Formats: sequence, C-alpha cells, structure tokens
Amino acid sequence: MVLNIGLFCKFTLPVLKHVSHIKICTLLFLVFFSATGIPAFAQEQEPNPYDTTQFKGKIIYANQTGINDTITSYAVVYGTDTIEAKTLGYVIVVGKYAPGQYLSARAQYNRLRNAVYVCYPYAVKAAVVLNDINNHLEGVTDNGERRRYIKSREKELKKEFSDPLTNLSIYQGKVLMKLINRETGNNCYEIIKEYKGGLTARFYQTVAFFFSSNLKQPYDAAGEDKLIEGFVQQVCRDYGYSYFPARINKQM
Repeated sequence: MVLNIGLFCKFTLPVLKHVSHIKICTLLFLVFFSATGIPAFAQEQEPNPYDTTQFKGKIIYANQTGINDTITSYAVVYGTDTIEAKTLGYVIVVGKYAPGQYLSARAQYNRLRNAVYVCYPYAVKAAVVLNDINNHLEGVTDNGERRRYIKSREKELKKEFSDPLTNLSIYQGKVLMKLINRETGNNCYEIIKEYKGGLTARFYQTVAFFFSSNLKQPYDAAGEDKLIEGFVQQVCRDYGYSYFPARINKQM
C-alpha cells in the first residue's frame, strides 16, 4: 500500500490543529505503520504457565546451563514445574511362593541360615584337627601308637567341644555333618570308620537313623546344598574366614 502524503495532509492537518504535539506524534506513528503494513506493536504473547495442554506429551531437552551445571538431562514441563525425565528399565516381579506359603518358606530360610552361622566355626575347627591328625599319622605304621595318639586327641576334643556340641539341636547337628563334609571332603561315617573302626561307625550310623539323619549324607554345593554354600560365603565375609570352594568327596 502506497501512502499519499499530500492527500493525508489535506484531510488531517485541520484536525491536528486541535490536538497536542504528543498526540500528533502518536497519531502519525500509528498511521504510518498501519499504511506500510508493519504492526504498530510487536508484543510477544506469553504462554499461560497454567495451561498444561501446550506442554502435554512434549519432552524438552534442558539446554540451560549455569556455573555449577555439569550434566544435561531431559525434562518435562508441567505448568510452572520442570521435572527431570528418565526412562527406567523393565522390572519383572515373580511370586515364587503362594501367599499362604511365604511365611513358612521364610522361617525355613532363617532356620537354615542360623544353623550355618552357629555350626560353621565347628566345621572349620574339625577340618583343622583332622588335617593335623592325618599329618601326624602319615608316617606311623604301628597300630598301637596310632590308637594312643587318636585317643589323646579325642580327649582333647571332648574337653573343648563337648558342652557346645551337646547344646546343638538335631537340626543343627545335621547341618554340622554337611559342613564337616564340605570342609574335609569326607562324610562323617568315613571319618568315624577311619579313626574309631567300622563297628563304631555302624553304631553311630544306626543312632543317626533313629533321628532321621544319615552320617553318609553328601554335600552338593551346586545342587541341593546351594543355599548352604551361599550362607557359608556370608559367614566368611562377616567373620573373616578364608572362603574356598567345597572339597570334592574322597575316600580316606
């Protein structure tokens, strides 16, 4: 649009005589920019901070940094709040036990854990004593001398362990036999047979049978005794024992 200045002055000057200089400048400013197609006021429309529909579903990359900013992150803007946005991985929750079985399974777990914590020090001591006896008897061929030495060590062990071992429950005794097998590589039947004879071993095996136990029970760290092996690792970590994998069963 072309502004005709002469025509503009002809019709506007009589009117302008009756207005102040300030109003004249303002009026000329408005007429000029309207005629040239330029908006008089380029006022930026501010977004309504409470209108959440304009930000709904939008992820805005936080690119504003300050002197203490070291990490850039994604954020979601809701109203006047800017909330950090993260994508979490999938979490799968599986109920292994039925609601009515959980308390029973938990009680069995705690019972076994307590038994391992109580019995493991005795199993470690038993392994040390048996290794010491084997080292001493390695070059002894006289049966009488062997029996005297074993009897002397037996008295020593009874004096040290009779009271604490008699306070163990039957369940803890079963766990102790497994742990001795783990530490020595031999079940309790083979150990008794070696040092006390086959008759004594069979007698104790019969007694164990009446208590629903078995002196010949194996130790399978990767199978049925995997949970015990895990508790052994905890005991070693908590009390400073040197952990090593279970020994392979061997014949004495």
